[in-house]
Amino acid sequence: MKHSTPAFEAVKPNIGSSFTSLKFLRNENIKSHVWHYHPEVELIFVCGGSGKRQIGSNISYFTDGDLVLMGSNLPHCGMTNENTNNDYEMVIQFKPDFLGESIWELPEMQRISNLLEKAKAGIVFSENIKKSIGKKIVEMHESSSLERLVKFIEILDALASTQDYRILNAGKYYLQTQVEDNERINLIFNYVKDHFKEQITLEEMADLANMKVPSFCRYFKKITNKTFTQFVNEYRITHSLKLLAERPLSITEVCLNRVSIISVILIKLSRNTLRKARHNIEKSLISLLNKLILLKR
Repeated sequence: MKHSTPAFEAVKPNIGSSFTSLKFLRNENIKSHVWHYHPEVELIFVCGGSGKRQIGSNISYFTDGDLVLMGSNLPHCGMTNENTNNDYEMVIQFKPDFLGESIWELPEMQRISNLLEKAKAGIVFSENIKKSIGKKIVEMHESSSLERLVKFIEILDALASTQDYRILNAGKYYLQTQVEDNERINLIFNYVKDHFKEQITLEEMADLANMKVPSFCRYFKKITNKTFTQFVNEYRITHSLKLLAERPLSITEVCLNRVSIISVILIKLSRNTLRKARHNIEKSLISLLNKLILLKR
């Protein structure tokens, strides 16, 4: 199977506007399988539904919609597909200098400038912020000309003013698509995306990256701030959580028959990650986990 680097996406502003604002109804923007990047900063609001987000090296699961901000050239997959069951999706894209480079030097814009710097690693916002800003995004989209621009700046300022957010990629993980290393790391990401249901060894990944195993491990940790095993397990766990909420599959099918995945899902369940998942699923997982542990002895 051929593995490629993230595709470049050309973004054009709306006619008569300095930025792009798009609204997609359910199943109109199916891009969860498309690994891509663009120089524009991107703000995405998903109204309702659940799914998997892959932004940089972060792979996580969202429920009841999502609100994320991604910096320029940060590779990511689309947020929705035919199983997300969202009401609609709002996508705003703008170049970092869409208001001119010098404007970010103004004291009044410092807060927003800091927000865009943090967005280089990807930001996901809390439930309350998601709901309040989501409404403002829709209002902005339905406005025109100068009013739309003013409302957009107000949205950015509101996002810059809150502390209710989480950085998706820890440390200084900024994938710069022009850097030669990016081709190698994205080759690895694409391989995991296509083969995460199979056994993936460090030896085959090191070979794919044209490295020795120790060098590959150091390289991957340096780029992503996590071990390769941790990255693969996060992908599998997120996929399992998504399936638990979406499909009536058996627990062993969902967890790919791996005790480690079941264990982590139990922890996430205890934190109410799957409040809306099937009834009694925690009891079933505990029972299955105990049986698997006994079989291992």
